Amino acid sequence: MTHPQSQQRVVVGIDGSDAAINAAKWAVAEAISRDVPLRLIHAIPEQQPDGPAADESLDIEYGETALRAASAALHAVGQQVKIETDLVHGSPAGALISESRYAAMVCIGSIGIGGLARRVIGSTADAVAQKAHCPVAIIRHNRGAAESDSGSVAVVVDESPDNDAVLEYGFREARLREAPILALGVWRWGVGEIPYRQLDHRLRRWVSEYREVHVRPAAARRGAAEFLTNTQEPVQLAVVDSSDADKAARMIGPITPHFGHSGCSVLVVRK
Repeated sequence: MTHPQSQQRVVVGIDGSDAAINAAKWAVAEAISRDVPLRLIHAIPEQQPDGPAADESLDIEYGETALRAASAALHAVGQQVKIETDLVHGSPAGALISESRYAAMVCIGSIGIGGLARRVIGSTADAVAQKAHCPVAIIRHNRGAAESDSGSVAVVVDESPDNDAVLEYGFREARLREAPILALGVWRWGVGEIPYRQLDHRLRRWVSEYREVHVRPAAARRGAAEFLTNTQEPVQLAVVDSSDADKAARMIGPITPHFGHSGCSVLVVRK
């Protein structure tokens, strides 16, 4: 597998599922905003030395069909984005993690095909979220339901060294998606109180730079996952740092919404 190292891409994992195509559609705006190609990849298993050649031929045929279907779906959207497709060898998670070394962002559907599709997120999405070398967007997909781009972009706000990167991505996504920011203050003191002073101090630079983005504060002392699991606030995307990657499944939520929690897509930010 050769990597296009000369120019970063937005990479999307395509496995033939509707969730993967939905993630690719979400990623179009990311590629356009960066003026880079959208790279769609499908991973096919490494052929065993003693395995029948017919098996690899079937894998290649399936992968090419999945990539053509995804490309057609993106062309139908009508956005001016350069689309690249590639078959790569290896496991889906391993291939995407390898691609992440040279990518601006990796996007993946929250669920895939086969037995893993019954989980909140598949094992591929979980592994990529925790091990990738670039930001990873796990795009939530509701089966049988219309996708909605409404709702806030929830952004974790704290004093950690990596929080500026989270805030930069959060405000960038809010502007790109024409959505308000829900600023999740995670300071643990003052039960029932929103930490206005701390939020104002941390957000001042970004509010000044992104004047068109409306910001609403919220207290999330137990962390983003706990807040998003219990809130009835409409949230389309949660932007967190890598320390919350293992909590992505909680934030994405169940495939079938319950108790007012419909879940959201998650963007795990890495420098």
